[in-house]
Amino acid sequence: MREDPHEASDPADADDTDSGQGGEYVDGTDDEVDGGDDTGDREIPEEVVSEAERLTRLATDAAVDAEAAVYRDRRAEIVREHDFVPRVREEDDTLVLYPEEWVEEGLIQLDRIEDTDRAVEVSLSGPDHGAEWEAVEADNEAIVAAVAEEHGQVHAANVRAFADFMGNHYLKRVDDATEAERAEFLTEYYPRNAWPSAEQAAVVEESLRLAAERGDGT
Repeated sequence: MREDPHEASDPADADDTDSGQGGEYVDGTDDEVDGGDDTGDREIPEEVVSEAERLTRLATDAAVDAEAAVYRDRRAEIVREHDFVPRVREEDDTLVLYPEEWVEEGLIQLDRIEDTDRAVEVSLSGPDHGAEWEAVEADNEAIVAAVAEEHGQVHAANVRAFADFMGNHYLKRVDDATEAERAEFLTEYYPRNAWPSAEQAAVVEESLRLAAERGDGT
């Protein structure tokens, strides 16, 4: 995996003798700041966590630094809306989302931490980081491109959002979605995470139908 030059790769401790504050870098691995695994009580929506993961993968795989920076900036923006800060802990290939109030000048302030389970950790070494995820993404991107060519960018933007949802949540092609998965996308993911224009929102159900039809032909 290509090293992200903007992610800290050598965590260190800061001197906290005078301040009384912890000095772990937010990319650090101290057990005291490990995040919990219980998704039911998260302060940050699961859809935002999934999008942060997707943007992290795109930044890691970007061919040029400028492209990677765009993905990282977008990741920071969406988690900041929920008062969290994203970092990648490279030694175990993990995306960590910390409550913003824990962090000052890039350092975790240990005396501010009351419940370590508020942090969120996502392994970047799971199955969707390998060939299976890449194959699903390639198929979905081909469907997005076909919809764009045949039906225009408004429908394509909707299908791209649906592809993100299906790939990140279910590791599936858009044309393999079940009725329940389509309903989840339309009622939960799309209005909160796709940032659609009014024009997109008006035709999103038609967009999904076009994607299913185009996918059946691939």
